[in-house]
Amino acid sequence: MTDTTGELKVTAASDIEVDRDELDASINQFVGPSGSYYTAAFHKIHEATGLLPNTFNIWAAVLGPLWSASRAIWGMFWGFLILEIIAWVQIGRGAWGDPGAEFVERAQGQQNRADEFMQRAAEATEASDVERFERLAENIGKAAQTNLDRAAAAQAEAFGIMLTGLLLLLAFKLVQGFYADRVYERQYSRWRIDPASTESGRSTRNTVLGIVLVAAIGPLIVYKFTVNASLAMLDAFPEQQASAMILGHSDTTLFATVANWMEARIDAAAIAGGDVFDGIVAGVRSVLDALTIALIGSPWPVVMLVICVTAWRAAGPRVAIFTAAALAYTALLGYWEIAMETVALVGAAVLLCVVIGIPLGIWFGKSMRAYKTAEPVLDLMQTLPAFVYLIPIIAFFGTGNPPGILATIIFGMPPVIRLTALGMRGVPESIKEAAVAFGASRWQLLKDVEIPLALPSIMTGVNQTILMCLSMVVIISLIGGGGLGKEILEALQYAAKGPGLLGGFAILFLAMVMDRIVQGAFRRADQD
Repeated sequence: MTDTTGELKVTAASDIEVDRDELDASINQFVGPSGSYYTAAFHKIHEATGLLPNTFNIWAAVLGPLWSASRAIWGMFWGFLILEIIAWVQIGRGAWGDPGAEFVERAQGQQNRADEFMQRAAEATEASDVERFERLAENIGKAAQTNLDRAAAAQAEAFGIMLTGLLLLLAFKLVQGFYADRVYERQYSRWRIDPASTESGRSTRNTVLGIVLVAAIGPLIVYKFTVNASLAMLDAFPEQQASAMILGHSDTTLFATVANWMEARIDAAAIAGGDVFDGIVAGVRSVLDALTIALIGSPWPVVMLVICVTAWRAAGPRVAIFTAAALAYTALLGYWEIAMETVALVGAAVLLCVVIGIPLGIWFGKSMRAYKTAEPVLDLMQTLPAFVYLIPIIAFFGTGNPPGILATIIFGMPPVIRLTALGMRGVPESIKEAAVAFGASRWQLLKDVEIPLALPSIMTGVNQTILMCLSMVVIISLIGGGGLGKEILEALQYAAKGPGLLGGFAILFLAMVMDRIVQGAFRRADQD
């Protein structure tokens, strides 16, 4: 603020007057019951200058997570519920658990084995067999005794385990007591900013919910990790019983029934749409064959020269030098042909992604209804693991490079669609209105205004699609795809570390070359 002379005057925080009555009324309205305690505690927190807590909430320390639940501080509830359960597990292990049970069970099995060898020694007729069986029994008996000693040592540590659990529980209680008011004060600050979305007061519903959660989670976990008895219902989900209840008989499981039904439906769809699927594969193969002829059928010096010149013209001399070095790496290590096959695979996938994805992105950018309809499909395409949708790809399209490209398209197309739609929605309405006012048609508006302004987002989508398609190179080798992915797969199968790393570096260099050329071309076009 400024004084009467116009000079800037700094006001200290301590000089700001606060309507204490209004603040107290606000705190009481927020906390509900026990308002006087929290009013005093919040004032202490507001007046504190250090980092250490200066209040202690006895009820938060005693009740622990239940206090957090009653005050709707769910982050604190879950955090300290897990910590207190860990402490109770340690207490249970020391008080009524059997820390040495695992060693005792192992020793019993070894002792039984030793008794079997002694029995075989008694039944043997050859002196050499008797000696061998007795020696085996003696060695196994020593191992059993070692495990018994370990069990005794573990059992002797039971008191220490219980004491550790008690100390942990006490520490967690103290932390909750010291920091509960500070956490609650931060929730009060959020409530003052946005009271509609921040819970306040002490809720009976939240308290009951907290009690139910603690009672349902805590005892079961403590029992599971401390008592040595085994409950089948807790150890494994009763799949057989649940399947029998749903299906009405116990001849099969729900999993087998659903899996067989899906397999039958997929086989029927593959037979019914065989001509359509074959046509799609033929179209993809034609694109792949054209790129393969250009990259592999042409002399390698010509291909290398064209790629380096393209890099020079698109991104400058530095990228051209790096491109030449990367291509030299693949050629010198004998990866030239399979590297060009990889480029053909990725190029065909990216080309189809761009040809299909950009028009869809433009449509989704102009129609929010269409985008909302397609959004779950795009989410599914990106989140579904690649290994899962390889199964229907094989069922409908077979194996080899074209089906691999189709699988790559499923994984790589969503970024270019999403970012194209985002770029189209980001074009200012005022610019579009001005273009229409000057007589631009819908096609001119799209071609000369919207697409140029959305181009940065579109090119980012293309770049992301290229990188995601390259990441599928190894995965599509699982269904018969070729290129460098096949080399990596063979290296993994035979644990060939050297060839695997060299092939991985080749894929890395190809990805970097493609990324630099695309980014450089876009930057140069943007500067022009």
